[in-house]
Amino acid sequence: MADVTLTIDGRRLAAPAGTLLIDACRKNGIEIPAFCYYPGLSLQAACRMCVVRIEKMPKLATACTTTVAEGMIVTTESPEIAQARKATIELLLGNHPLDCPVCDAGGECELQDMTFKYGAGDSKYIEVKQHREEQQWSPVVYFDRPRCILCYRCVRMCGEGMDVWALGIQNRGAASVIAPNGQDHLDCEQCGACIDVCPVGALTSDTYRYKTRPWEMNHVATVCEHCGDGCKTTLGVRRDNEGSVIVRGDNRDKSGINGDFLCAKGRFGFDSANSDARLTKPLVRDSNGILQPATWEYAIDFVAKKLKDVRDSKGGSTIGVIGSTRATNEESYLLQKFARTVLLTNNIDHHRTADYVSLMRALAGTKGKTAGLADAVTMPAVLLIGGDPTNEHPALAWQLRSNVRLNRGRLYIANHRSIKLRRQAQQVLTLPEDGYTSLISYLGGEDAAFTGVAGAAEFREALQKEENLLIIFGAEYRGKDLEALVKLGLSHEGTRFALLGNYANSRGASDMGLYPDLLPGYVSVARPGAFAAEYTGLKQEPGLDAVAMLDAAGRGELAALFVSSEDPVTLFGADRIALKNTFVVVQDEFLTATGTLADVVLPTADFYEKAGTATNTYGDLQQVRKAADKAGVRTDFELLVRIADRMGAEIGKLVPFSKTAGKADLGQTRGVQSGEADRHAVWLESKGIELKVSPLNPSAIFDEIARLVPGYGKDQLNLLMGNPVHTEIVLESGASTSRADLLLPVHETLFSSGTLGQYSEKLSELRELANYEPAETAAD
Repeated sequence: MADVTLTIDGRRLAAPAGTLLIDACRKNGIEIPAFCYYPGLSLQAACRMCVVRIEKMPKLATACTTTVAEGMIVTTESPEIAQARKATIELLLGNHPLDCPVCDAGGECELQDMTFKYGAGDSKYIEVKQHREEQQWSPVVYFDRPRCILCYRCVRMCGEGMDVWALGIQNRGAASVIAPNGQDHLDCEQCGACIDVCPVGALTSDTYRYKTRPWEMNHVATVCEHCGDGCKTTLGVRRDNEGSVIVRGDNRDKSGINGDFLCAKGRFGFDSANSDARLTKPLVRDSNGILQPATWEYAIDFVAKKLKDVRDSKGGSTIGVIGSTRATNEESYLLQKFARTVLLTNNIDHHRTADYVSLMRALAGTKGKTAGLADAVTMPAVLLIGGDPTNEHPALAWQLRSNVRLNRGRLYIANHRSIKLRRQAQQVLTLPEDGYTSLISYLGGEDAAFTGVAGAAEFREALQKEENLLIIFGAEYRGKDLEALVKLGLSHEGTRFALLGNYANSRGASDMGLYPDLLPGYVSVARPGAFAAEYTGLKQEPGLDAVAMLDAAGRGELAALFVSSEDPVTLFGADRIALKNTFVVVQDEFLTATGTLADVVLPTADFYEKAGTATNTYGDLQQVRKAADKAGVRTDFELLVRIADRMGAEIGKLVPFSKTAGKADLGQTRGVQSGEADRHAVWLESKGIELKVSPLNPSAIFDEIARLVPGYGKDQLNLLMGNPVHTEIVLESGASTSRADLLLPVHETLFSSGTLGQYSEKLSELRELANYEPAETAAD
């Protein structure tokens, strides 16, 4: 829309026509208080705090319901306005408990802030306040009725934003009260969004209530460790006797790709990092076959000696390596480099949850055809094939709902089952369970591919009219079927793709080369290109995949197996006896089924205790920031470096942390401290000295990733500033083929998350209570 010009507090400003006055003010740095207004939700005008004086209007107007107009003259602060806001505060405090010293919202309460600014020093009310006991609505949500100011944010967020409608209003007038749909409990998705949008302390989290205060915590923004959406979560961390403990997860600043959304796992599932079941000491199997605690020095020396002996006596081809989908990009990259240059093996794999290899092969030679998570809320049309984003990719479901609700996006769904998102869909095509391959042929024009499927012709016709289309699909497509789908999409200009995989860094593990036949960036080991000069001892013959490794172990042909934060015994259903003659090393947070069979178990840091980067399933690269500490554990990155060092590897080549063989600035000059940064840099360069460096710092290897892995070297400044950067790996030719049958997609729910979900007390409680059914009315 064209801009209109208006005057606010004497400042001449411009804003697009149709913009709400409150938004126009805030975008220009003019703060207008409001309790009921919340961006993206319907307008309520219930609190009357945002009143302003508009010239030629007979009375004060609410800025949250008034749109800007040409020539409008607005005053946002005056004695008249201050008095009106003060009166509103007095009314709100009439029955509000004055328990700020113990209220969980203390220090973050909008009512508290406005009371300090506008409130009176005394109250006109002398009546006894009506006290009500605090109610527990679910294992994670508590409601304190006297604190509620009836702004209705929670009701609108649950209904309009989440499309759940688990909260409503009982009674009328002064007797109105917020009530849950289960009468005395919440029957919903337990996302906790109602807690974050509450401007006071009426809705609180069980994980945080009465435990600490905002100013006693460090607030660290990092990537959620659960599903593949890669949401940003801000962790509240407090020191304790064992390092630090995470007490809260939220995203109130709305700065991540997920906006203000977090699901139950992102908001409450952090407690697995605080679990008492965490390993904190290395375990080494003794002569009696029992895992016994050992020192770090002994355990690392023992692992390094055994792996070196196997490599030197039997060859690297007898060693297998299995990586993790929850490690950082730097750890996954280092793991495959460690395998190929130190262990001298290409026997490396990971839990494959989506066929990223086929996607890259199908998109070879094209640019701008992959979509990030943010695109799901801006694309005018989206085709969702298969899957259930509400449970498996909740941030994607949020984006799709927001697109339909706020941007009038058109959602098309083709699925063999009924999913909640059908309520927002413009058209739905119900497929036979085995009809996904036929769908490609039908959309390509083969009428005979579908017979007797109701609405198929109208569905295809509607898609053909879309000029810009985002196609989202998951493990329903793999191998040649996936390539056929992409080929069909590429035949229409303006089509983009998103492939859905599980877990926090499944895409990152794939991009970083955890494959027996592919190097980072999907470069074939047979044609290593630039990697040949970087990787000393690189073999150009493909190695064994995970299943082949376990089969080789059963035949006695695999002498050693190195497992990093994965549980292949459970994952692949391996015969436990198959590993009896294999030296097994496991790095993990918990003692998994594979760990119980291992000869050495090394306790590792949680994802929230690491620094580095991660790539979500859409290809969005984000910074992982270290939030917490745990005594007795070490990161996968550090363990790999230390083991390689004990094996005699040249660490400067494994981790290029120094260009001068480790000659570093150890305080020879005071340059930077004196504010002479430029002179300091010149002095260091003239002396051949670098800044202080460490091979244990993951950032030391990211420069190599950015240089060698296509798509990872762009816009590093934006990445370092904390913003997501969409990566795009453009291959000149297709990647080598991969076995589609090795894909093991995991259909996690809102309250499950692999091993981490098993050790999260809150997610376990929510799983036990989960019987949520969507409301009959959609938020449209």
